[in-house]
Amino acid sequence: MTERTVISALAALEEGPVKVQGWVDTVRDQKKVQFIVLHDETGACQLVNPRTEDREHISEVISPLAKGTMLTIEGDLKHDERVKLGGLEVKISSITVESAALPETPIADDSAIDVRLDWRFLDLRTERNNLMFRVQTTFVNAMRQYWIENDYIEIFTPKLMASASETKAELFEVGYFDRKAYLAQSPQFFKQMAQSAGFGRIFEIGPVFRADPSFTSRHATEFTGVDAEVSWINSHEDVMQMQEELLRTALTAVKEKHGDDIERVFGVEIKVPGPIPRVPLLEARKIVESRGHKFERQDLDMDPEGEREIGRWALEEHDSEFVFLTDYPASIRPFYHMRHDYDASLTKSYDLIWNGVEISTGAQREHRIDVLEQQVVEKGMDADELGFYLDFFRYGAPPHGGFGMGLARMMMLMLHQPNLREVTYLFRGPNRLQP
Repeated sequence: MTERTVISALAALEEGPVKVQGWVDTVRDQKKVQFIVLHDETGACQLVNPRTEDREHISEVISPLAKGTMLTIEGDLKHDERVKLGGLEVKISSITVESAALPETPIADDSAIDVRLDWRFLDLRTERNNLMFRVQTTFVNAMRQYWIENDYIEIFTPKLMASASETKAELFEVGYFDRKAYLAQSPQFFKQMAQSAGFGRIFEIGPVFRADPSFTSRHATEFTGVDAEVSWINSHEDVMQMQEELLRTALTAVKEKHGDDIERVFGVEIKVPGPIPRVPLLEARKIVESRGHKFERQDLDMDPEGEREIGRWALEEHDSEFVFLTDYPASIRPFYHMRHDYDASLTKSYDLIWNGVEISTGAQREHRIDVLEQQVVEKGMDADELGFYLDFFRYGAPPHGGFGMGLARMMMLMLHQPNLREVTYLFRGPNRLQP
């Protein structure tokens, strides 16, 4: 039995018998010849059937084929530079319809995103979307390899929790036998537990749930989080340095494997970052204001337009798509962020901005139990509800820090896509639970 050859491998073969399998993209049913453009998961090729009397049984199968019909084709491969689609063609000797598609396709290339998401399995058949998830695979694998090669331990934290990990405002509540549980909005507490457990360096790539009713282009109610935590750091600068090396490694891998295809399909050049500039938040706000932006919010945070403006500044002044904003006020940071010795109103924390959008928050964590308990009280939180978490620090905890990133947001910015919906395999938002 002839083994299947994926379409991307045809170009390297000599002319002769081949077997290809995939789905129909187009059929040109002409009087003397028929052409099929066949796609598989690696690319597309042209199939040809001369309409002669001895081949009428093949012609009758081809004529009614609808877009999306799954085929097995055996035939003869021929290299012909005149063929626009890859310079090769397969002359059909046998054709098997494995699964026929309905004649009317429910979506088109120009369908609205919500319509395409209703039919996501069809939407994903395009070269563009296929490439997107190949890029994501390379990106994630490169990050994982970086951590493994640097002696990190991979952990998988629970997604059912007895209490909030950060704020009750964004929790999904679920029934758990005779009590309530919550879907994890962050692996934060369990990442820190690993530091007290003596793991040293850890990472996790896993689901995160946020009961956030936002309908923006960069929010989702379920997404894949990319998190890391490291022990024995001197400051948040050590965390930033690790994250910078991680992104440099991952983007290098993407550029080397997919750079040409990304530029051809998306019109985007993958830029591997050099040294990423660090700018204290209050200084960044002044830079943004000097460029004409007026902040409406009074909480000293950076609003979305401010992020876009500081991103433009970093690109113009430092030729960098990335910029670290550091030293956030304690008033807008979680209770577990360590504060500066020289100014307790500022934290040893940062946000990472990529192409004008925040992709990550990182910090050195407070590991001293007496200081941590004081900061819990200052934030108006209930120390009793945090008892299990505070226990992590009552039996010795090393100085440590880490960060969290959203994978879909990174993919969106890497490929210059307009929203998370495009780059998420199956998007979940306030009004979407299917498919």
